[in-house]
Amino acid sequence: MKKVITYGTFDLLHVGHINLLRRAKALGDYLIVVLSTDEFNRGKHKEAYYSYENRKTILEAIRYVDEVIPETCWEQKISDVVDNQVDIFVMGNDWEGKFDFLKEYCEVVYLPRTEGISTTQIKDDLHK
Repeated sequence: MKKVITYGTFDLLHVGHINLLRRAKALGDYLIVVLSTDEFNRGKHKEAYYSYENRKTILEAIRYVDEVIPETCWEQKISDVVDNQVDIFVMGNDWEGKFDFLKEYCEVVYLPRTEGISTTQIKDDLHK
């Protein structure tokens, strides 16, 4: 079984998130989503609209997602990959090169983002 892992906040779920999850799942048999906790987001000076528990529930309902685990710090990626026997690490291409250090442990794939949509854009549009 080929395992794939990806990370994110997945707040205000939109078609870009679904596209990323669908394409990530297509690379393997089992998709693990590592979801930023509320505490981790606060440490990044970022606030999600929905709580961690609500975002987790939403992600677990998506057919492409097999498992959701918490992201509590930047440094956990190597242990997540090793402990979960991950074959492929996937992130959006706006992170290109930032996670190449994981190539020692698994394949690293940067997928193109869906153009014209982002959580930041949605939040900005709502504040207008």
